[in-house]
Amino acid sequence: MAKVYYDNDADLKHLEGKTVGVIGYGIQGRGQTLNLRDSGVSVVVSELEGTINHKAAVEDGFKPIPADQVAQKADIIMILTQDPLQAQIYEKAVKPHLKKGQALAFSHGFNIHFKKIVAPEGVDVFMVAPKGPGSLVRKLYQDQKGVPALVAVEKNASGKALEIALAYAKAIGGTRAGVIETTFKEETETDLFGEQAVLCGGATALIQAGFETLVEAGYQPELAYFEVLHELKLITDLLYAYGMAGMRQRVSDTAEYGDLTRGPRLINEGVKKEMKKVLTEIQSGQFADEFLKDYHSGRKQFDALRKAGAEHSIETVGQNLRKMMKWL
Repeated sequence: MAKVYYDNDADLKHLEGKTVGVIGYGIQGRGQTLNLRDSGVSVVVSELEGTINHKAAVEDGFKPIPADQVAQKADIIMILTQDPLQAQIYEKAVKPHLKKGQALAFSHGFNIHFKKIVAPEGVDVFMVAPKGPGSLVRKLYQDQKGVPALVAVEKNASGKALEIALAYAKAIGGTRAGVIETTFKEETETDLFGEQAVLCGGATALIQAGFETLVEAGYQPELAYFEVLHELKLITDLLYAYGMAGMRQRVSDTAEYGDLTRGPRLINEGVKKEMKKVLTEIQSGQFADEFLKDYHSGRKQFDALRKAGAEHSIETVGQNLRKMMKWL
């Protein structure tokens, strides 16, 4: 069983007299930073001047400073920019100023696990990863609730890295819901696999294949869109709230029988075999290297694939149908 920490297991005293520097004021950065401030933690923010995120930080009462100044001022440096940017920011702005006793923190283990960022001796490295977007992290905190989170320690130079990480998790509301202990390796590899095989890659490929199958069989594209994409939210909401068995209890017997008999024919051993290949590519670092190589050489493959996806007929149909649904 996983080790789970709650409010009584964490103490904000481990953040007393410390300054947290948050690099990146995007959705996750904003949510965490505001919660830290409201928990009485001293926070400084770094964001590029002229950006929407910089404007948001100013409107929220912060005075953003360059990342190198954050590295000099902060005891705990939380890097919350996008994965492919973190190593560059670290090398240019953070690493030259790191000193013994500071801590590097992340909400995703990508760059630490794949050794794109290697912290020097004497520096703690930990992760606090809310399992929800920053907007939800903020909203639930304000509602006196919290988003479950993960916690991991990669380097415990101070001997207190876990205690500091749990204090951070408490300050953003995570320990109200429960914080599961993990490792950078486990969080990174399961997160990437979930995105690629199920949540993003698997789901969108399945939807598109279903849409194409119905349209090619002569059915109206609008009906196909409703059946394979629009109504998916009804099912995912049930899955989110009740799990798979609970979802099946809340759909028709016809739907449940079709689920139980036809689903395994589609997602079969062949699919699972391919999933294992995807997981192996993640574990070996092949995916990380492929992604970063393309990203830093002009994103040619990335942008071409994104363009092709956006031009698929399901997108045209969807845009028109969503205009009918003003509540969206």
